[in-house]
Amino acid sequence: MRIVRLANFVTSHTGGLRTALRNLGEGYQQAGHEAVLIVPGRERSDKMTTQGRVITLPSAPLPRTGGYRVMTGRRELAKLLDELEPDRIEVSDRTTLRWTGAWARRRGVGAIMVSHESLAGLLGVWGMPKRDSLADKFNLRTAEYFDQIVCTTAFAAAEFRRIGVPNLVEVPLGVDLDAFHPSRADPAVRARYARPDETLVAFCSRLSGVKRPELAVDALAVLRNDKVNAVLAVAGDGVRRAALAYRAARLPVRFAGHLGDRAAVAALMASADVVVAPGPVETFGLAALEALACGTPVVVNESSALPEVVGDAGLAVAGTPEAFAAGVKTLLERPEPERRATARARAEHFGWPAAVDGFLRAHGALPDVAVAGVPAGRQRPTAVLRPAVPRPAAGDQAFTGWFG
Repeated sequence: MRIVRLANFVTSHTGGLRTALRNLGEGYQQAGHEAVLIVPGRERSDKMTTQGRVITLPSAPLPRTGGYRVMTGRRELAKLLDELEPDRIEVSDRTTLRWTGAWARRRGVGAIMVSHESLAGLLGVWGMPKRDSLADKFNLRTAEYFDQIVCTTAFAAAEFRRIGVPNLVEVPLGVDLDAFHPSRADPAVRARYARPDETLVAFCSRLSGVKRPELAVDALAVLRNDKVNAVLAVAGDGVRRAALAYRAARLPVRFAGHLGDRAAVAALMASADVVVAPGPVETFGLAALEALACGTPVVVNESSALPEVVGDAGLAVAGTPEAFAAGVKTLLERPEPERRATARARAEHFGWPAAVDGFLRAHGALPDVAVAGVPAGRQRPTAVLRPAVPRPAAGDQAFTGWFG
């Protein structure tokens, strides 16, 4: 089948989402399906890649988002979808692209929405009042638009379960266990950030408000005050870079910038003693899982989905500098061979082949069989048709432009 995937908020600096899209696309291709990805960008392009065909549509950047772009031309995108004739669509943006569920239903095309974030959590970070009721309202509407809602953790699924959404499935993401491996540790990389007598703590993520990078810096300050000879390596870039550098002016914080090479990210993670992931609304946390695959334990925010991902290979703590500093110290008290072996063992529970299989099951994909002379892989499966979506109530109109 032809699976057309759509995603907004993707940039060259996007970590987890871009990684997930690439690995899922490669998995679909290897399983004999045709994967097409549509994303926003500076200019139009159409390329064949290992993850299938990737189409970039010219899109304007969103101010104050660190380079995020959004495809806002519905007519152009709908025309492109009509031309592509998908058997299934997979949407990774339940705000600005939610309307594509209605497009799919009108054409008898199966559609799934992948929830990569907690809407209630994001609304809380943005300071929105009555965030739970607002999130419930839009999550219900999203579930009406799509045949399946796919969440990657129980944490992400909780806001849908709370409102009794019936078409919900959980499919954990995966990690490249070869690219991210303890053998990636490099003494030269470690020496770039820390002396032999220093503890190297790493933060690898986008420098935006939802990731709470300032919490990593403040935790380092607590560690230094507690006489722990620690340094912090920050791998990532974003709108908070300048403010973070000012905050860290008197601390041993090394800014590596965005590391586009996965090997460089793996080398830093594998060479660190501990990785911190302070984001409070992470719904999976691929960077934390990649750290575990490198044999490095992780301190995570207990309010996120990461506790269920890291298990006993890390520590879940409150979102305060003192709690994160205490978590780092506790992990360092474990013998190094033990903490690294535990981290790697935990990561080995998450592989991309299992994730791809889970997503294909959500699509209703079956083994390709040629029927009545139709080439395998291009037969159009029976679409799952759902009742028509009611028009928004009057009170919804203010959100129509953003939430679709």
